Amino acid sequence: MDFGLSDEQKLLDDSVRRFLAERLPIARVRELRDAGQAFDRDAWKELAALGVVGCLVPEEFGGAGLGVLDAAVIATALGHGASPLPFLGPCVMAPLLLRALGSREQQQSWLPRLAAGEARVAVAAAEQVERRQHAGVRQQAGRLAGVSLFVIDGVGADAYLVPAEGDLWLVPASAPGLEVLPLATLDATRALAELRLVGVEPAERLGVAGGAAPALERAIDVARALIAADLLGCCDRALELAVAYAMQRRQFERPIASFQAVKHVCAEMAAAIEPARALVWYAAHAFDASGSPHASLAEEPPVLAALAKAHLAEVATFVVRTATEVHGGIGFTDACDLHFWFKRAALGRQLLGGPARLRARAAELQGWTA
Repeated sequence: MDFGLSDEQKLLDDSVRRFLAERLPIARVRELRDAGQAFDRDAWKELAALGVVGCLVPEEFGGAGLGVLDAAVIATALGHGASPLPFLGPCVMAPLLLRALGSREQQQSWLPRLAAGEARVAVAAAEQVERRQHAGVRQQAGRLAGVSLFVIDGVGADAYLVPAEGDLWLVPASAPGLEVLPLATLDATRALAELRLVGVEPAERLGVAGGAAPALERAIDVARALIAADLLGCCDRALELAVAYAMQRRQFERPIASFQAVKHVCAEMAAAIEPARALVWYAAHAFDASGSPHASLAEEPPVLAALAKAHLAEVATFVVRTATEVHGGIGFTDACDLHFWFKRAALGRQLLGGPARLRARAAELQGWTA
């Protein structure tokens, strides 16, 4: 049995990485960062033409109709390139929620535009992870009020899917009473936002009243698996940069890569990354296999997603820190490209739940809580 990626998935990985290397190299990422942006509209449209943006949109709506493992391959490539593109919200969570809860009319209205890169929909899901009473957005006499923090890909979105007391509401960005504030974070490659809603009248509800929770939970689980894949891409690139620097940096008239201590730390990074790669692939594959009548993974995807993200958060923290140490003092400076991946991994560690929270969730799902 072949436990690796298929030839089609390897081709997808190669295509996305080559596109990003040519179209969004780190020099271009720097330009966007310096301009206070985390979005390249032209590159976005080109990725849409390649089928990347609509990877999880069914073919009948103009998408590629790919699976979660394919999306994980794309997410890994995006992490490898530290790409400032809005993938998790418009390409993953929004299509999944529209497919699960949207009416035929809602799907026909939004999914083709999402696949073509003509519209972006973000999902305000952070408070669902926290599960705090009275947190997030509330319904008051048919209107929405409250605050939603850390909305992934929230800056520049055309609409938002906002959970409120068991419902999921579609709120246009232009809705009266909605204020969208860019949320400054350590990572300049992701555009997070804060939503403030004061008496906002939503455009429409997705699904039946009070029935949004299961689909929203699944979308969050898939997003966790893909953040793990993004962290895997960060690890790959950090190791590449560390090895390249060690090969060219000379000390005592020879490359520092020849020193045993440097060899050891690079080997430790590689040894941590490879088993993590298999975990990410399996976690993403579990979502695709769970729909098969012969699959034995029906209850595993949420557990695997939680464990994959928790573990990759720890691995990425170790790898980017160690790669920085290989670079010496320059590793902490803006002159060194590595800090883009260091900061991306730091934010990815906490998005949709940090390691401790996700391990607790996995234990709860397995019935291991005291």
